This record gives sequence, structure tokens and C-alpha cells, in this order.
Amino acid sequence: MGTENPGRQQFPARPAATPFAAAPPQNMMPFSSSGPVVGSEASGFRPTPPAAPQPTVPSSMPVLGSEASGFRSLPPARFNDPSVPSPPTSNVPPPVGPFQRFPTPPFPSTAQAPLSRAPPMGQPLSQPPMGQPLAQPPAPPVSFRPQPQMPPVPMGSPPQSVNYASPNVNFPYPASDSTFPAPRPNFQPSFPGYVQMQSNADSPAPPIQSTFPAQQGGYAPPPVSSSSPFLAHQGGYFPPPPVAAPMGMQSQMQHLGSGPPIGSIQGLIEDFSSLSIGSVPGSIDPGIDPKALPRPLEGDVERKLFAEMYPLNCDPRYLRLTTSAIPNSQSLASRWHLPLGAVVCPLAEAPDGEEVPVVNFASSGIIRCRRCRTYVNPFVTFTDAGRKWRCNICSLLNDVPGEYFAHLDATGRRIDLDQRPELTKGSVEFVAPTEYMMRPPMPPVYFFLIDVSVSAVRSGMIESSLTQPQMMVVSDLDDIFVPLPDDLLVNLSESKSVVETFLDSLPSMFQDNLNVESAFGPALKAAYMVMVCMLTETLPIDKLYLEPTWGEMLIFQNTLPSLGVGRLKLRGDDLRVYGTDKEHILRLPEDPFYKQMAAELTKVQIAVNVYAFSDKYTDIASLGTLAKYTGGQVYYYPSFQSATHGDKLRKELTRDLTRETAWEAVMRIRCGKGVRFTSYHGNFMLRSTDLMALPAVDCDKAYAAQLSLEETLLTTQTVYFQVALLTCSKVVDVPVTINRYTASCGERRIRVHTAAAPVVADLGEMYRQADSGAIVSLFSRLAIEKTLSHKLEEARNSLQLRIVKALKEYRNLYAVQHRLGGRMIYPESLMFLPLYGLALCRSTPLRGGYADAPLDERCSAGYTMMALPVKKLLKLLYPSLIRLDEHLLKGSDLVDNFKNLEKRLPLAAENLDSRGLYLYDDGFRFIIWFGRVLSPDVAMNLLGADFAAELSKVNLYEHDNEMSRKLMRILEKFRENDQSYYQLCHLVRQGEQPREGFLLLSNLVEDQMGGANGYVDWILQIHRQVQQNP
Repeated sequence: MGTENPGRQQFPARPAATPFAAAPPQNMMPFSSSGPVVGSEASGFRPTPPAAPQPTVPSSMPVLGSEASGFRSLPPARFNDPSVPSPPTSNVPPPVGPFQRFPTPPFPSTAQAPLSRAPPMGQPLSQPPMGQPLAQPPAPPVSFRPQPQMPPVPMGSPPQSVNYASPNVNFPYPASDSTFPAPRPNFQPSFPGYVQMQSNADSPAPPIQSTFPAQQGGYAPPPVSSSSPFLAHQGGYFPPPPVAAPMGMQSQMQHLGSGPPIGSIQGLIEDFSSLSIGSVPGSIDPGIDPKALPRPLEGDVERKLFAEMYPLNCDPRYLRLTTSAIPNSQSLASRWHLPLGAVVCPLAEAPDGEEVPVVNFASSGIIRCRRCRTYVNPFVTFTDAGRKWRCNICSLLNDVPGEYFAHLDATGRRIDLDQRPELTKGSVEFVAPTEYMMRPPMPPVYFFLIDVSVSAVRSGMIESSLTQPQMMVVSDLDDIFVPLPDDLLVNLSESKSVVETFLDSLPSMFQDNLNVESAFGPALKAAYMVMVCMLTETLPIDKLYLEPTWGEMLIFQNTLPSLGVGRLKLRGDDLRVYGTDKEHILRLPEDPFYKQMAAELTKVQIAVNVYAFSDKYTDIASLGTLAKYTGGQVYYYPSFQSATHGDKLRKELTRDLTRETAWEAVMRIRCGKGVRFTSYHGNFMLRSTDLMALPAVDCDKAYAAQLSLEETLLTTQTVYFQVALLTCSKVVDVPVTINRYTASCGERRIRVHTAAAPVVADLGEMYRQADSGAIVSLFSRLAIEKTLSHKLEEARNSLQLRIVKALKEYRNLYAVQHRLGGRMIYPESLMFLPLYGLALCRSTPLRGGYADAPLDERCSAGYTMMALPVKKLLKLLYPSLIRLDEHLLKGSDLVDNFKNLEKRLPLAAENLDSRGLYLYDDGFRFIIWFGRVLSPDVAMNLLGADFAAELSKVNLYEHDNEMSRKLMRILEKFRENDQSYYQLCHLVRQGEQPREGFLLLSNLVEDQMGGANGYVDWILQIHRQVQQNP
């Protein structure tokens, strides 16, 4: 692999998929399996023996090599003048270097047109003349990655045997080698925030020019044309790829006993990116270039390739599979060590102009399969002249109602297909008829349960001013009753002034209150009785669930509940518990009362949102149970002060009351024969084995589920998934509430998302079609749930072990065909998985121990991450770091262009220039970092007279100058881009300790901090564990 090929064309480094490597292990055996080891625990993993005669050509993937680099790295350039841009660090490639690229033949798509004629049996598919390269076929079919010219390689005798593919599969041709050289600067340990570093990132090298589009993961379908088989079937249904062999692997040639030796570069056609590394003797250099490590600086980029192959699937914002290639057997699934499942966000916000179509079948009723109850969708097929349709989930032949009948054209398509969005769109919303309603929809009830203890009053949580209304007190905490049950709930439009007066009078009502106790449990029971008594006054309390109302309870709690039922004790002060087997008990609810109340609230379709305000322990682990099992949400404001946090509370409460919300919902995920979802993760109550009860569901919540195979071997070629969300929508008489659910005026809706995925027999194809965002989302939920029964360290080790097993299994796929040496390989689709795994281990729910995060903050973050959609979670794990001072000094037109502000920097302290102003955005807060030697003019324009004060006491607001207005416009643009949470600004100056440390430096996941691994050390550790023998 390290031989020089002077005739091979040289190309500059490709910035998109940057490979990395680790130092070579001792006694490496490339052809034997080796189990990963985390700590002292060895894995029982056993590899699958290699398939002897049929080599598998992998997709594009970076690799790590053990070949030591033969050159010395260049020192980073230094500069002192901020106006002079930093010089680029990329140089002319050396004549001999360890950076190599061995591309694979282009991956064929099963949806392409068939070949004109098949070759005769016994003949090679495309046999070049003797001495001619195999990679130059005449008029190759559609290719999906750049194909530079390949140098002539003597191939010896013709191939002895050929595997033939089905006629509709194009045959891949080997592409040429290319080289990606780049210098490696010296890596020096940085002191966070104090070392003068380059302010500008290296400019990327120009991409390789090619007429073929480059695709990530090495997999891409052909563009859909009018003659595509996708539209040749009824309802837009198209035949899936055959299951007889993995997609793209059916037409590979086998050259037995011919060609050059396997150790020769000319005869080894790989699709590996390689980066040879190795420590210089006597140096502390780890032998890896930090700048070469892959980073998701573009955020979560949804993969468009699979969507192009299955254009009728619902958008990935609604449903994302962890891999778009479903294993065809249980044995194959057991070798997939990553989570196998899906992440669903049924009400995800769609971009403007992409609303989900609404379908009303009126008298014909909703068309569903009479056996499995699947809703009609684009993948069903119509037969018998349009009188019957076949279910794509269970294959049952159903009758078409007379009102829904339409003739078929010559191609088998319904003649009214263009007028049927349910047959052409992967996402649709049905208007449910009356038989889907137990009763007519009722208006939602909003109930505010507010803590008015002395700590709540002093923090300003209920701050306001005006007159005082009436107040009734129930003193018996053990026997709760509701005074005046008919008059405690009012119509908002009729009594808006009364409600506003009451809210304004709260502070004056309790301004002299000195009581530090909180009777939260009895108040919760009373609120529950008030909400259900609106329609069920005559029913005993054990029969209330028979006549459910629905709505939302908003709890504002500042103190640990200490009186009456549900009172809690102060936990977590015994440091001896941490690190023991009893540690996880602190993260569980102390009193079963809260889970029992959550079950009762779910029966009457009441969701609970918890707003917690305190600088002291309030047991979020117990209070958050109410939100977890009712489909609610937890908001946490530690050390709340109205002057500082008032805007955040106001904005998030407004979002809670006005966002798109579906009430009284249930959700079920159906899937094809042979597979089923076995476990569900998120905020809901599981009513049956597969039915999730959601009193309220909104666009900011996602749910995850794990998939398993019921049959030993799947016989289908495609697996279909359908998410059905049955909701009740009603007009809420609030002027600011305008969206398609609140405008539906009492209609019950069924939102349906449908998707298809091929069944494959190749593990490599599963990895190539993996979705790292969905995998990380499922990983986070599983790891957080594991902390509820195990120590934090065990949860982190379990996560790392599964990543190691996955990389080892993928390595074993190619250990025989290719001489891997000490290199680490992985599919390009998972190039960011190690970094996200590190970020997850360093996230608030999992990181460190007792001293690394307060118990309430850890539990609150866990409840929040369990409900986050994929994009929001990935941004939380790897936030944005953007330099602002350069934009503020530019013209207004450049600042107003949001695209100019999206250049993200790696999360490492070496990227913080002491002369700069930086923004750290994790989707929940803004942290603005002022460099020590930032221009005083910039600081004065942004902070006014407070520019020299301690920034912990300074609030950012707009000043009367152009630079300040520019900054506020920039922050507002970021807030508009993600409105699920309000990002409150925190200001910090370089050197302000400990504020700088816990606000920013501890969140730079690529740096070592507090005993936690940095990115480089994490990669080297995983690489060593992948190479270790069991």
C-alpha cells in the first residue's frame, strides 16, 4: 500500500470526507478477528468468516493506517496583524507520501434501464484487450461518483469466472486511483483560550472536476425520468431491488488466479481513503493531524440519495431509519451492532409552501386494509381493472369502494392519480369521519399551577403589578376538594381581562409571604379534579376517565415539594453514594405518586409541562415524571432571576401555547411482515404493545423505536413502514394561535407517513445506507435510559463498546480482500459517528460524576434529550462556533445574508483568537466570547458603558450604533432559524474564571477537559480497541 506510483495522477486533498488514522497496534493480525475491549471488559464478539471467492467492493470510506509518515510536519503559521489573513497551510503534494486514495467502481442502481443485450454464458461482461485497463469500457452507464482517468494496468489473463446480474442492473467498472496529499502540522497541546492561533480556517482545496456528481456514501440512484419504472405502476409504486443479492453487488467480477499480486497498488482496487500516521521516535506527537479529523461543520445534512431512489417516501424530517437497508436475516441483524430502528417526528414543521395535503373521503370513508388496518398509500397496487387493491404491508387483496373506483390506463395507473395525493405523497392527512370519535371534540383546557412560596416571589417568577382579585384557600391537604367547581374555569375570550388582572396581581398577593414550604402534591390533585370536573361533575372520581376532557397543565415550581401527598426529601447530598451501584436511584422518582398521577392525567388526555425555577435542589427526577408519561416537556431555569431570564421564560411560554399541537392523540407504527418494533423511547404512555398515548403532541417532539426481525429469513424484497397519528384538533380562541390544526375547527385528523426500504443480504450495504443522525438519536435515548439503572460510567462504556463493535465488524468485511495493516476503516455514512459518540459521552446527562453536573440539571437535560428531534439533538451535541467580529466589520448587505454567517469552526480552543468575538450556539443558549485583546471599539459599541465591567453582570441589548444593530440582527436571524427554544445570551470574557470554564471551555468537546478525552485521544482509543484481539 505504500509503494510509489509515479504515473498516477495527483489531486489535492478533498475536504468533504477527511480521513484519519491511529498508531499501529502491537502484533496486529489482519486476517483474524479481534474483539473490542472497553476498560477491562472484553467482548465476546466473533467475526463472520470471509466469503472466499466473491470480494466485496465497499463504498467510499476513510481509513486509518499504521504506515508511519515519512515527512516532518510543517509548523503552523503565525501572524500578528489581524487585518492580514492567515496563510494557507496546504502545500504542493510531496512526491512520495502516505496519503492514498483507492476508489471503487461506481455503485450501480437497480432502477436503471436494462442493458441492450446480455453477454453469452461463459464470457466476461466487458473483457478488455490484453494490456488494456479494465476501467475504460465503451460508453459506461450512469455513474454516481467522480471517475478520473486510470493509468494502464496489466491485468494478465481474462477472468476465469463471472457472476451475472439481472438484466436491469448496470455493471460497475473500476475507477482509477488518485492521491490526496496534504501536509500535517505539528500537534501541540493547547491551553484553552490563551494560545494565539490562526483566526481563519484553511481554505479547502478545489474539488476534482468531473462530469459525474460525487455522492456521499458511494450510493446514488439515477435521476427519475419519464420512462422510469417508478411511475410505471399503480399509485406510483415501483418494484424494489431484488433480494437475491445485495444491491449493487450482483455484477461484480471475480478474477481467480489472474491479475497482479494483491499487495500491488495497481491490482488492488479499493474504495478506501487512507491517512498514514505514526509518532516520531522521541516525540509526544500522537501521530494524527487534528485538522484532518471529520467534523459535521455543515450540521445535519439529510441524505438525498435514498430519497431519490424512493421518491414516494415521506420526507426524512418525519421518519428517519437508522439504516435504509433492512437485513434479510436475524444472523445478519446480529452483526449490525448499531441500533436498528427509526426516529419519528410526526408533526415536524415543514418549510413554507410544503404543507401536508389534507384528504377528505367524505361518504366513502377512509380506505384501509381490512386485515392490518394500513391506510391507503402510494405503495399499494390496483388490479382487476381498478376494482381491487393490494396492501403493501400484509399483501391482502381488498375491494375498492364504489365511490373510490377509477379505471386504470394502459400502464396500470389510475386515471385520477394526479388528483389523489394519498397515492402520490408519502405524507398525507385524512379527515376522520364520525366513527373515529368517541364523542365530539371539546375545547382544550389550560390550567396554570403556580408556586407562590417565598423563593418564587423573591426570584421574580410571578413578578408584575396591579389590583388584587379574590382568592380561596383549601387548608386540608389530606382531603382535597374543589370549591366552586363550576366557576374556576373561564372562557379566555370572554374573561381575558379577568385573567390578565389575576396574573398581574399575583406578586402583590404574596409579596409578604414568608412560607418556604410547598404543598405541590395536593395542588396537583386539586388541579386534576378541576380540569376533569368541567364535563364530569356528576361522576365519581374513579369513573372520570369514561368522559375525558383534554388540555394542558402548566406547572411553575420553584421549591422542593414538602407538604402533603407527594412530598419529597432532599437527596444527593451523600457523596458516598456516587460511583456505587446505588447512584442511579438518585435519577429515579422518589415517590410513585407522580407516576400514578401521570397515568390518571393521561386517561383524561391532559398533558403536563413542567417549568422548574430554582438554584436549589427541587428533584426534577420526580417532577419530570409528570411530563414524561403525559407527552409533555420539562423547562429548567436554574437560578432564575426575572431581569435576566424573563425574556427566555416569556418566549418559551408563548411558543408552548401557540405552536402546532395535536390533542388527544394516539400513534402506531406499522411495518411489513417479518419485522416489528419492540421498544419505544420518548415522552408518552404506552397503552398497548405498540400504541402510544399522547395527550398532546407538537412539532418539537420526536419519538424513537427499535426494530427487530420476527422471522429467521425475510422473503420480501421491500419492507414498508407507516406511521399513523390519530389526533383531535380544535379552535383555540387565542388571537396569536393561527396554524392548520387550530384552524381545523373541531376536526379529528389522521396524519399518515409512509416509507419503503429495501431488504439486503449484505452487511456492507447496511453500513453504507446508515443514517448517523438517527443512530445517534437512538443511542442517546438508550444511554440516558441506561443511567436510570446503572452507573454513568457503565452507560458511557456501553455506548463506546457498541461503536467499537460496529467498526470492528465493518473492518472484518474487508480484512481478507485487502491488506488493511493497522488502518482503521469505516463507511463514509458514519464518518461523524465517533465524534457524536464522544459528544454524547460528554453531554450533561452522561458526563463525569457528581462534581460535573448538578443532579437537577442532569435529570432535566435527560428529559429534554429524550424528546428532541434529530437535527436539534445533533446541534446540541456539536454546537455552532462562529466568529462574529469579521462579519460586524463588513457591510450591512453581507450581514443580512444569513449564508455568510454559517461558516462554523471546530469546537477546539485553538480556534479562539484572542483578537476575536465568537458566538457559541447549541440551540438552547448563546454564549458570546470576548477575546482578551478584542478591539476596544468593538466592545464599546456592543456593550456601551459596561464594556470594561464584569460580563456576568452585563445584559446584552441594542445600542444606538450600527455595529450593535448588526449583532442584534445576527442573533435574531439565528433565533428565527430555530424557534423551539429561546437562546438567551451569556457574555464571557477570555480569562474570566470560573465563568469561562463552565460556560464555554468545558463544552468544547474536541479538547481534553476534566479528565475527559479529547477528539484525538478518543479516536486513538477506539482505534486500539478495534484492533485488539478478544
